[in-house]
Amino acid sequence: MSEHTLPQLPYAYNALEPAISEEIMTVHHTKHHQLYVTNLNNAIKAYNQAISSNDVRKQIELQSAIKFNGGGHINHSLFWKNLAPSKEGGGQLQDGPLKQAIERDFGSLDNLKSSFNATIATIQGSGWGWLGFNPKNSKLEVVTTKDQDPLISHHPIIGVDAWEHAFYLQYKNVKADYFKNIWSVINFKEAEDRFKAAQTDAKARV
Repeated sequence: MSEHTLPQLPYAYNALEPAISEEIMTVHHTKHHQLYVTNLNNAIKAYNQAISSNDVRKQIELQSAIKFNGGGHINHSLFWKNLAPSKEGGGQLQDGPLKQAIERDFGSLDNLKSSFNATIATIQGSGWGWLGFNPKNSKLEVVTTKDQDPLISHHPIIGVDAWEHAFYLQYKNVKADYFKNIWSVINFKEAEDRFKAAQTDAKARV
């Protein structure tokens, strides 16, 4: 079984400034995400050894580490693609299916931003804010997950890391400014591709 690896960023570490500083991007990617990858690989290796030795207790013990670090790897891999420099279209929602769905379910992009930022601000401790596609009603909804739990109930369209390591070096304790400014580098083209894929998947399951 091949090991999980740290994905390369599709842009330079300073490409998202001033919304997200080069320092934060460098530390966030090379330190925090790398640690999730390293710990995930170690946990999976230990888990496979526990299976080989029929150590059920050890298997149970390792599940939380796999969930936490695996979720961190999944969420951050999505997060990097979720962003784009403003000069490459970041923050710009073009006419298309995603814009139509946002206007249908929230009234406008500004309303979505307000709802999203208000919801993510309620996270106590660490977690993620998501714009997700609900396959049960085919609507876009704002939801949160705790710690590094990946979004399971919805298809993730846009995800924002609300852990302090994502903003504190730059924004200190004023995380509301981070939530506000990150919209200027959201990769709406990537989000629309995810939205289309989610719609296709939902239709295939009917």
